[in-house]
Amino acid sequence: MVRIVFGRYASAFMLCLCSILHSLAMEPANTSNAIFSPSFHTLQTHLAHNDQLPPIMVLGTDDSIVVSFDELSDDRRYMRYELIHCDSRWRPDGLVAPEYLDGFNEGVVDDYAFSQATTTHYVNYRIVLPNKDMQLRLSGNYLLRVYDENDPDKTLLQTRFSVVEPMVKIRGSVSSRTDIDYNDAHQQLTLEIDAEGMPVHNMYSDLRVVVVQNGRQDNAVHLSVPTRVSGSTAVFEHDRNLIFPAGNEYRRMEIISVTYPGMGVDELGYMHPFYHATLYCDTPRNEQSYTYDRTQHGRFRIREFNSDDSDVEADYVLTHFALDIPELVNADVFIDGDMTLRSFDPASRMVYNRATGRYELAMLLKQGAYNYQYLTVPHGSMRGNTANIEGDFYQTSNEYTVYVYYRAPGQRYDRLVGTAMLFSGI
Repeated sequence: MVRIVFGRYASAFMLCLCSILHSLAMEPANTSNAIFSPSFHTLQTHLAHNDQLPPIMVLGTDDSIVVSFDELSDDRRYMRYELIHCDSRWRPDGLVAPEYLDGFNEGVVDDYAFSQATTTHYVNYRIVLPNKDMQLRLSGNYLLRVYDENDPDKTLLQTRFSVVEPMVKIRGSVSSRTDIDYNDAHQQLTLEIDAEGMPVHNMYSDLRVVVVQNGRQDNAVHLSVPTRVSGSTAVFEHDRNLIFPAGNEYRRMEIISVTYPGMGVDELGYMHPFYHATLYCDTPRNEQSYTYDRTQHGRFRIREFNSDDSDVEADYVLTHFALDIPELVNADVFIDGDMTLRSFDPASRMVYNRATGRYELAMLLKQGAYNYQYLTVPHGSMRGNTANIEGDFYQTSNEYTVYVYYRAPGQRYDRLVGTAMLFSGI
């Protein structure tokens, strides 16, 4: 007879087993920034104390990530959250929580506040990571998933952030003199990844480089083989993958008051149950001359001009967008920016109104200052184009975020070992 005795390890074993089974059950097929419940709005993820930078924190420092969102409701909802570790392409990598976290992978969303003196009642929630109950052990990509306590299998919303352990030096440049045109419609990056001091076994296969233009994931570039290697430096140059359409400066509008129209607002009024803001009708810019405008590369900031706490005192405004172009036959028009979570879905897709001859969309937005642009997406594609509406101008000021991942032979996850930001244009 064989007896199996767990003894004092039984609790730890069962905890680990439950964590594995829970992680396998919860891994989402879609790992993009997303809101799945219509009552939730204004999902923001940013580095604490600077909401104009990508959500990347440095491992082992005082950095923290702040996630905030609203639910249109009179009552608080009891929610929890968990973290899922992902690879360089934002696919769950199969690690279990004890490998990348200290603490339990089940946080309580208990930082909340009710809206004050607003026509639309909502509850504002905040999650700050790391915290006393959840410490991050590994670098890489993380997906934060929020769910109702009473229905843990149903995701209410999810958002991405990254954790870097700076081990490589990243040098780079952006030029409008590209391998396909010269001071015309594109911008090309050259990158040097200096991994001196790192135990990289093969510079041609162990590094993964991702480049993101203005926070957009639809045209992100993934590279794994450098053009050449010089000692401990991987060089990416004259690589067609690093040529991006230059695009145009983002459009801007502001709804910081519900009593007078702000930037880009034609009419403002109230019709139960919401305030309504009708923006000036937009027109294509692809055949206009380039005009420089300092923007925030698609970001937004919540602001009520007369408030000391806009997170709970800014109201919600049904905002009406219109674009005066003929109906497209084989493509859709989407509004791109952080306010749409950079997603091509019904919430960001404009509808052609044959009565007005315009593309139109109404979005419920919290008062603030917003950047946005129009992208055309061919049917059957998930990549947006700027050329048809916004135009592509080599002078455009674009923000390129470079992520460098490292996976040694036999390692089970992608370490994020360096990040950098490069800027083009003026």
